[in-house]
Amino acid sequence: MSIHGTPLLLGAPPGEALVHCVFVHGRTQSPEDMQEQVVSRLKTSGVCFVLPRAQANSWYAARATEPLTDATRAELERALHYVRGLVDDLQGGAEHPQPLVLGGFSQGACLALEYAMLYGPWQGAMVNLTGCRVGTPACSRPFADLDRLPVYLTGSDKDPWIPVDAVAAAAEALSRARARLRCDILPDRAHEVSAHEIATFDAMLSDMARQEWW
Repeated sequence: MSIHGTPLLLGAPPGEALVHCVFVHGRTQSPEDMQEQVVSRLKTSGVCFVLPRAQANSWYAARATEPLTDATRAELERALHYVRGLVDDLQGGAEHPQPLVLGGFSQGACLALEYAMLYGPWQGAMVNLTGCRVGTPACSRPFADLDRLPVYLTGSDKDPWIPVDAVAAAAEALSRARARLRCDILPDRAHEVSAHEIATFDAMLSDMARQEWW
């Protein structure tokens, strides 16, 4: 049984939506923060948003760039199992489910990337706003063939939580995983979601809703 909480459901009802989106909050944040900082700024209609909720507002205790310990691996496993359950519930085991956009901000973006490397690819896309892989290159980590899954990855040279070299390493890993990658490094951007990132995310959702794939 998951230790994590009840997600926040926004937008179109799951059965009527053109696109399903699971968007994961960062460390010390909540689904309500993602509603304010991200979802409320998106304009595409017909999207069902599921915003997961972490126990104590964090998915794992370590920083993303620290070596993986047994404790961190266990926390990651619980968080990934929880998100997997939300995806399964949202898409209802349908033979032809709606396109799924999985994403997150900061720690949530890192969790989404680990989800893709464990469970990917899927019909849809991924949005990692200020994200990287969890652990170091010396750690044993899952790696999937993402088979041209569209991915939007961002970072900043001034972000205090996700160093730009970790974002670059994530871009390299996604390239090796055969993702169809767009990566934006935004100079001087603080640890936040910028208007540029929102516009790109919104364009992806709009393309999905129109069944157009970038």
